[in-house]
Formats: sequence, structure tokens, C-alpha cells
Amino acid sequence: MSEIFVGRQPIYDRELDVFAYELLFRSEQANSANVVDGDKATSDVIINTFMEIGLDNIVNKRLAFINLTRSFFVNHHAISLPKDRVVLELLEDIDADEEVIEGVKRLSQQGYSIALDDFIYHESLQPLVKLADLVKIDIMSLDKEEVRAHVLALRQHPVKLIAEKVETQADFDFCRELGFDYFQGYFFAQPKVIRGRRLPNNRLAILKLLSRLQDPDITPGQLEELIAQDVAFSYRILRYVNSAAYSLSRKIESIQQAVVILGLQNIKSWTTLLAMSQVDDKPNELVITAMVRGKMAEALAKAQKCDRPDSFFTVGLFSALDALMDNTMEEILTQLPLADHIANALLHRQGIHGEILSCVLAYERGDWERVKRSAVSMSEIRECYLAALHWAEEICHQLIEN
Repeated sequence: MSEIFVGRQPIYDRELDVFAYELLFRSEQANSANVVDGDKATSDVIINTFMEIGLDNIVNKRLAFINLTRSFFVNHHAISLPKDRVVLELLEDIDADEEVIEGVKRLSQQGYSIALDDFIYHESLQPLVKLADLVKIDIMSLDKEEVRAHVLALRQHPVKLIAEKVETQADFDFCRELGFDYFQGYFFAQPKVIRGRRLPNNRLAILKLLSRLQDPDITPGQLEELIAQDVAFSYRILRYVNSAAYSLSRKIESIQQAVVILGLQNIKSWTTLLAMSQVDDKPNELVITAMVRGKMAEALAKAQKCDRPDSFFTVGLFSALDALMDNTMEEILTQLPLADHIANALLHRQGIHGEILSCVLAYERGDWERVKRSAVSMSEIRECYLAALHWAEEICHQLIEN
């Protein structure tokens, strides 16, 4: 697994308590950005934060400021982020044309907080100021009188002010006296680089998924089936939708539920971003094994008339995560807050989910004595296995063919 990085720099309130963190692109352990492609840098920050390391692992319960490039503001199908956890920063080098203003307005109306980065006042920026919730002023790029004039002008609007590039005690005293609400800079803390490990992904399934995403008539059910073909992607989607970012009252157990929660377009957007991140291949046979387990577990659950057979598919599919991710199941489940009965089935073979998974694994290994302990007849179990095998092989054949 390759290493991934996200930089973060704290933003303090007037009492010097941490108010939020600005998340920064980092391509290596060295504490510098080295941005070549702004869109990819933004995508990497979002992917690494929400679907690799985890938002709470980076900012805990605080807000995350995320720099967005022009395309993220003007794209009507941009990625969906938790509105109560993030602040979207409009970078200073983005021209405030009509398309950008409309994009900012749309996101603001959707409930996102908007910050203007490295703000230097100009009459053309007035429409953006009216839409913004926070304005960041780079005090190193202005003299004291200009900073004072900016504060005076901006206080005519209901925006919070953030002093950027606060380098010294004198800078902090000056900005605090002027009435800035928040402060950021090397005087308080340099950006800290957070490291993580990128999970492997099935390149073939992702490519197939991307090609199908171009079909405007794709249904939620078809999209769900496509996502389920790639275990690592299924893992990421469930990890994200079950994260604290969504504050759900109950854990999501299956891809079907995740599609309902995130919506068709948001799933498409996340997949597009995932395709921009580096992926690692695993042997096709290992992926087929995971798919067979999932489909067989689902079929056995239906045969026993269990509730939510899709959750049994999840258990079977994820039973191969340790091999796919090159990690222990215990460690993987610390990053994936699955419902307790699913986690217990994967770790300890407990509950009805654990019983069915045990039957699936026993059949796979030829442990016939253990298979016979199942509540389903041997002939039914054999039919479930053969149907699952046919389904998995057919799906993989389609992937390779296309």
C-alpha cells in the first residue's frame, strides 16, 4: 500500500482555542505543496481526507477548510461533502466571473459555508463578499493601513474575518486589536503533515464503473451492482457514509443503503474522484472469491428467509478484505465502523451472519462436516454456490470483455 499525505494548519479563535483546520495538499512527507495540477490536488485532499484517512482522524470534531479550484465551483455535479463539517475556500487566483459567482451562490444556497482566501478588496468582488461567510486576509501582502481599511470595509457585511500569515506576536496583537475573529499562521503552528496508507483498488472494476457512468440512463440498482463488484470501493463508500461526517442514527450495512443515502449523482462524483487517485491491482481470482462469497451468503440468507439479505452479501464480500488490503481484519475494522453484528460475523463468526459466513467458508474449503451443520440442505447449499460462482464469473467475463 502506498503512503498518502494531507497537510493541516490550525485556525484559532480569539481565545486561542482551535476553531478549525485548513487542509492542504501534500504529495510527500516534506512540508510543502508542490502543486502542479490544482484540480487533482483538490481531489487528492478530498479523497485522502474522507475516504482514506478519515475526516475525524485529521480534524477530530472541528471544521475542515478545503481549498477548491474553479471547476469545483462551476461544476453542477461536484462532489458532495458534509455541510456541517467543511468550509469551502474560493482561492484568490480564481476570476470572479458570472459563472463562478453563480457557482458560489448555488453552493451557499445548498447550505455550505464559503470562505474567500487571501482576499484583497476590489469592486468586482462585491458579489462574492455578499455570499461569503468568512473572509481571509493575508496580512503579509498588505501594509497596516491597508489591513485596517479592509477590516473597516468588510465590517459592513455579516462576515467573520480570518487573519492569515500571522508570523509574530506583534502581528497577532495588531490583528486582535483590529477585531479579527480568527487567526492562522506560523506564529501559532506550521502545517502538520498527516500520513496514511492508501487502500488497494481493483483497477479493472473502476475502469468498468467509469465507462458505465457515462450512461445517462443508469439506474440506482445497476450502479449498486457495479459498485459491489469492487470490494475496495465498496469498503470506501461504506466507510464514508458510516463516518461521523454524516451523523447517522444507525450504521449503514450495505451498498444498496449507501446509494440511497448518498444519491446517484454523488456516487458518480465520488467514483470520478476515486479514479483520479492511484490504484493497485490484486489477482482477479481473489476478487472473484470475494464476489462468490458475497453472492452465496446472500442466497443462503434468502433460503433461510433472513431479513436484509443484502447485508449478508456485504459480510461475504468483505470476508476477503484482509487479503485484498494486505492487513488484518481487526485493523481494517478499526477504520470501517460497520454495524456490530456484521463486524462480529467477520471477526468472530457470531450471529446468523457469522453462521452463514462460516457455512460459505466451509463449503469453499471442502469442510463438509461443518457444512452439514447448516440449517439449509446440502443440495440447496450446492445450488447457492453454483449460482454465485456463475454470477461472479459472468460479471468478471463482462469486465474483461469490455
